[in-house]
Amino acid sequence: MFINNKFHLLILSIVVILHGCAAAIIAGGATGISASHDRRTTGTFIEDEAIELKASKALYSDKEINEQTHLNVTSYNTVVLVSGEAPNEKLRDRVIDIVRNTPKVTHVHNEISIAAPSSLMSRSSDTVITAKVKSKLLADKTTDGLRVKVVTENGVVYLMGLLDRQEADRVTDIARQTGGVQKVVKLFQYTD
Repeated sequence: MFINNKFHLLILSIVVILHGCAAAIIAGGATGISASHDRRTTGTFIEDEAIELKASKALYSDKEINEQTHLNVTSYNTVVLVSGEAPNEKLRDRVIDIVRNTPKVTHVHNEISIAAPSSLMSRSSDTVITAKVKSKLLADKTTDGLRVKVVTENGVVYLMGLLDRQEADRVTDIARQTGGVQKVVKLFQYTD
């Protein structure tokens, strides 16, 4: 238990201190490791990374979207989750159209709230929640936390991955039991 708490504290400290940089460093370093545990093919793994980059670049290049929204684009097995905030339905619909028209995207989950962009404090809290969920998944001996993408937006945790139903239930229970999580949304693709 002591080691587990030290691990959680280390992860949380890195995330809080470095915020955006820590996520990039951890994700970049873990890419090779997670690819070996992933049920996606190597080609699909790379395609998901490309989808996220292309969609994010297209959204960033739209001045109105870039200035008035806060968005996260996450791809898993070519299924994309778009979360965040947009000030009106027209802009939200435009975001979804851009993402839907990104090459290789097979489905888009629209989880964009009609609201002003979230505050830095809210985003920092979401980053901490994501780190807590991920560290609990990695520490759990009955799950392979590297097979799950975790995205948090306003305390709502979105879970993506290729899992059987028993694995998905365990992952969901772990996320629900994590402090700060207000709701869990399962976006799994089931293998059974």
